[in-house]
Amino acid sequence: MDQIQHKFVQVQGLKHHVAEIGAGPKVVVFLHGFPEIWYSWRHQMICLAGAGFRAVAPDYRGYGLSDPPPVPEKTTFGDLISDLLAILDFLEITKVVLVAKDFGAKPAYMLALLHPDRVLGVVTMGVPFIPPGPSQYQKHLPEGFYISRWREPSRAEADFGRLDAKRVVRNIYILFSRSEIPIAAENQEIMDLVDLSTPLPPWFTEEDLATYGALYEKSGFQTALQVPYRSLDEDLNITEPVVEAPALLIMGDKDYVFKFPGMEDYIKSGKVKEFVPDLDIIYLPEGSHFVQEQSPDEVNQLILTFLNTRIWS
Repeated sequence: MDQIQHKFVQVQGLKHHVAEIGAGPKVVVFLHGFPEIWYSWRHQMICLAGAGFRAVAPDYRGYGLSDPPPVPEKTTFGDLISDLLAILDFLEITKVVLVAKDFGAKPAYMLALLHPDRVLGVVTMGVPFIPPGPSQYQKHLPEGFYISRWREPSRAEADFGRLDAKRVVRNIYILFSRSEIPIAAENQEIMDLVDLSTPLPPWFTEEDLATYGALYEKSGFQTALQVPYRSLDEDLNITEPVVEAPALLIMGDKDYVFKFPGMEDYIKSGKVKEFVPDLDIIYLPEGSHFVQEQSPDEVNQLILTFLNTRIWS
């Protein structure tokens, strides 16, 4: 871990934290999900640097060590895309492969659609390409669906505010590691779905939790609730959502995302390839939502194979 370097890039009026390791023209940029941070890519960054790639992992605005935006509740996915372009320009990186987890899939694919000249390929984990448009999932799920709750103004803030940041991250990691969608009862909050006796996933250490906890203690959850959850319906004016770049989707068979209405059929029927024609899909039989931390060696090899056969062969 000590070999990963850290810098701050001043763009878009904010100081953005960027973790980086490796050198050379073959650049891979990692985009985290929630409740993650640059640190969730630690295993992949070290592996890729050792294989001759330059690995770069920013914290989004308002996450981790990056500055919070002046008005967090007005943050958009468009801001994340503009930030990413500005960071790449600052670092003098013209073309990249994007590796994204969870909601990071959205800025990754939107960047590929809006700036195809900058994106050589896309790898996502836990979330496929989702066509632009209003989110429909909450219409088919109970009121206690975690995204519905977190989209509700002030509700998640009150729920999370009862606990310290480390405990919030702990609870969400446990919930998102399961194979069922977190849904609270009517008289229950999302944080109440986990109690202190529930163990962490075996691949997630107390040291890992402490690292995440300290970073979210600094940043808080205000921007994280805005992007992704309260910005899901944002219109980025994309009229032809077909991604031409080579792409790879890595899904754990036990990922709770498969339980989203229509999601399993969308992925496994191949309908997703209507939007990403050059897409390979790989399923990890024991994989959860956090495959890159749960099975780093396997995921590292899948990424390397994609890079060496589909991008820089």
